[in-house]
Formats: sequence, C-alpha cells, structure tokens
Amino acid sequence: MSLIEFYARNGREALGLLGQHLVLVGISTAVALAIGVPLGIALTRRPAWRRPVLGTANVFQTIPSLALFGFLIPLPLLGGIGARTAIAALVVYALLPIIRNTYTGVIGVDAAVVEAGRGMGMTDGELLRLVELPLAVPVILAGVRIAVVVGVGTATIAAAIGAGGLGVYIFRGVATVNDTLILAGALPAAVLALAADAGLGALERRLSRR
Repeated sequence: MSLIEFYARNGREALGLLGQHLVLVGISTAVALAIGVPLGIALTRRPAWRRPVLGTANVFQTIPSLALFGFLIPLPLLGGIGARTAIAALVVYALLPIIRNTYTGVIGVDAAVVEAGRGMGMTDGELLRLVELPLAVPVILAGVRIAVVVGVGTATIAAAIGAGGLGVYIFRGVATVNDTLILAGALPAAVLALAADAGLGALERRLSRR
C-alpha cells in the first residue's frame, strides 16, 4: 500500500494523531515559555544563579527521551501513563534554549541604551518592559524556535507511554516491520518541524529588522 492510499483510508485517524501531536508540542512550549522567560530574566539580575540553573538544564537535556519518560512515570502529579508525563518531559527539553536565549538576549542589550533609559528616569521594571525585552525578542524567539523543532521530534517518542501523536504510527510500523506506517508518522512530523522552523525563522528575521 502506498502512503497516499494509506492516508486516503486512514485520513481521520491521521488527522487525530496530528492534532494530538500539535497539542503536546503547543502546551509544552507554552509552559516552558511561562517558566523559562522569567527564569532567564532572573539570571540577568542574579548572575550567581546562572551556572547552577543553566548547568541543571544542560544535564536534563542530555538524558535520553525514553529514559526521561521512565524517570517521570513514577512521580506523583507529573507522572503516570499518558499526555501529562509527555508534556512534562517536553517542557524539560524546551527549557534550556528558552532560558539561555532569554538570558543572552536581555544581557546583550547595548549598555548605552540601558543607561539612556535610566537617565530618562525609568525604573528597573520599566527598563525591562519597554527597552530590554523588546530588543531581546528576536533572540528569545530563536530559542523558542529551537525548542519547538526539538519538541516536534521528541513528541514522537510520547506514543511509547500512551500519549498519542504521530509516534503511534512509527511505533506501530516498527512493531510490524511496515515502512508505510513508519513513513505515515515520520513524514508529517518532519514536515511539521520544517514548517515551524521556517515560520518562526521568518518572524525572527522580521523582528530583527525593526
């Protein structure tokens, strides 16, 4: 059976799995942003935190996906079989690029611009909101771009713990030695990652030109 015939027969299921994949990546990226951006900003105000926070995030980044899922499953609240554990793992993988790029973007704002803001009587909060964050947005977005692309790929492993997504076809194909099934999951995941990278890259370039 060709891939086109497969999608023709299983279109509804394929769209459902694609939707699950998008939900996993979307929720995990949103949670990682809510944690990572404030933490990255905090590192610019507390330089002593930089090494332990980024070091910890680096360590988590090196843990293989399946191993991390295995570590999370027994944990209360975060663990269990299903989407909750998968989202927690995807958040962990998304944190490093978001924290690092937020820190780099804010700390990289021209000191002369910051001093000019202080000379105008801006408070630290106003400087952050009106000067530093707007100038740092392209760099922060580059971190989000990395996190999303990594998330799309890693989310395929989520099927191993019953979280659904395009990985269902990949695991099913591996189990039955069916190349069509493997491609049915791998191809849309690759297209999704490329589309997210291209879209966020275009937005990043547009913001950089402002």
